[in-house]
Amino acid sequence: MPSRKKTIMFASSFFTCVCSFALICVVLATQHWMSSEVHFSNTNSNTTVSLTYGLFSGTCTRVAGGIQLNKKDFQVSKTLTNTKTKSIITTIIVILVLGLLTSLLSSGFTCTNAVTNPYQTFLGPIGVYTWNALCGIFILLAMILFPVNVEGNSLSLELAYECGVAVQTHRKSEHTYGYSYWIMLLILLLNIASVIIIYFYEHARYSKKKEQQRPIENTQKDVILF
Repeated sequence: MPSRKKTIMFASSFFTCVCSFALICVVLATQHWMSSEVHFSNTNSNTTVSLTYGLFSGTCTRVAGGIQLNKKDFQVSKTLTNTKTKSIITTIIVILVLGLLTSLLSSGFTCTNAVTNPYQTFLGPIGVYTWNALCGIFILLAMILFPVNVEGNSLSLELAYECGVAVQTHRKSEHTYGYSYWIMLLILLLNIASVIIIYFYEHARYSKKKEQQRPIENTQKDVILF
C-alpha cells in the first residue's frame, strides 16, 4: 500500500487531471471560440456581419443601416468552402480529441498511483509526466492553430460571405476570443500543476532516501577508521 503522503499527492494530481479532462470536454462542446464583427461597404450602404462560432457551429447576424436583416445558425464544416481553413478546423478537433485521451490516461495513472505501488516504472511518475506533457502540447497546438486560421486565413471573413452577404468590399474585421478558447489556457495550467505536484513528491522522497542513507554511510566510515 502507498504511504499517506503519496496518496494525498497523487490524489491531488488526479483531481487536476480530471478537471483538465472535464474542461477539454467543455471546449469541444461549447461554441464560443470567436466573436467577430466583419464590416462591408458598397456605393449604397454599409453592412456589418456579427459572428459567434466554435469548431462545429455558430450564429451570424447581418445588419445594414442599423436594421437587422437576418439571423441564422450555421454548421462550420458545411459553410466553409476553402480547403485550407476547413482542414485546420478538422486538425484542431483531432488534436483536442487526442488531448482528451491523454488527459484520461493521466487521470488513470495518477489514480492508480494513489491507491497502489505499480511495479512498472512507466506506470509511476514517468507516465504521469509523459501524458501531462503530451496533453499540454496538444492544447498549445490548438491555441496556436485557431488564431492562425482566424487571422491568417480570414476564417471569419469566409464565414461572413457564406452567411448571405452579397458581393461587397470588405473594410475591416474585429475579433474577440471567447471563453471556449481561453479555457484552454486554464487546461495548460492544470497540466503544469499536476506535473509540479508529482515533482515535489518525487523530490521529497529522494531527499528522505538520501537522509536515510547517510547514517549507514557514516557507520561504514566509522568501521573503516576503527
